[in-house]
Amino acid sequence: MSTTKDASLQSDIGKMKREADGSFKRADASFRNTIEKGGKFEPESDRYHLYVSLACPWATRTLIVRKLKGLESLIPVTVVSPHMGANGWPFASVDAFPGAGGDPLYQSAHVKDLYFKADPNYGGRFTVPVLWDKKNHTIVNNESSEIIRIFNTAFNEFISSDKAALHYYPEELRAQIDGVNEWIYPNINNGVYRAGFATTQEAYEKAVKDVFDALDKAEKLLEGKDYLIGDRLTEADIRLWVTIIRFDPVYVGHFKCNFRTIRDGYPAIHSWLQKLYWNNPAFKDSTDFNHIKTHYYWSHQTINPTRIVPLGPVPNILPLKQ
Repeated sequence: MSTTKDASLQSDIGKMKREADGSFKRADASFRNTIEKGGKFEPESDRYHLYVSLACPWATRTLIVRKLKGLESLIPVTVVSPHMGANGWPFASVDAFPGAGGDPLYQSAHVKDLYFKADPNYGGRFTVPVLWDKKNHTIVNNESSEIIRIFNTAFNEFISSDKAALHYYPEELRAQIDGVNEWIYPNINNGVYRAGFATTQEAYEKAVKDVFDALDKAEKLLEGKDYLIGDRLTEADIRLWVTIIRFDPVYVGHFKCNFRTIRDGYPAIHSWLQKLYWNNPAFKDSTDFNHIKTHYYWSHQTINPTRIVPLGPVPNILPLKQ
């Protein structure tokens, strides 16, 4: 049952506050627990549930790692509708959409209902992903960068030895991964949002220049390589990839990040993007361009008041050249 509390300041992106200079500042995630032996949240089978949007880059990170690590049977997933309206992310029970589902645990109408179930006085935003504990009926974590590290190691005892051996944040590469994440997150992952949600010319121009300066840096890093760090797939690739796959279909037009497209302006990044999409099912299967484009163009009415969803680019991602 949906809560009657007026939470529109938390759920309606149209009421999102900007800074005085017109810039966009993303709020920190609120639930930051981990899953570990001896802790409040123990690694167990049939205890946890993942709520995601296929549109959301942050949520897509968790889907990719979940599949890479073979956690599909251990951690079921529910996909919300991409129509994020005044009440935030809806389940299919109130907004039917191809590929979306209802809440199997509590029959919630919206993701916000889960937040209020976890904390009736919750005052933050109602974001996805949500990693849910069915035993304690609460949110374990809603920060994607931490959920992917939980998935990376916490359930190794329950999965095959070959999957358990996969490590996307290995000790010997952590300093390099952290170093890359430090500039990719603010300037690319969140940089596109800083450009798109800016409400002054000055804030937009600063943000969009940051985006392309960082893309130029990533291009140099990927020249002649298949991965960002250590010649192997790491979380750094996963974290960057979810933004790049959305860049040409959404961020170029919708968020005005239009200096260059990925496909025509960044050959190394483009090749890296294509290889991961076409050669690794964890990336391709976690990507739904219908959800992605519908969400951004429909949900952000301050940017796109007509809610018209563009058909292009055609195709959404180019095939790999043989």
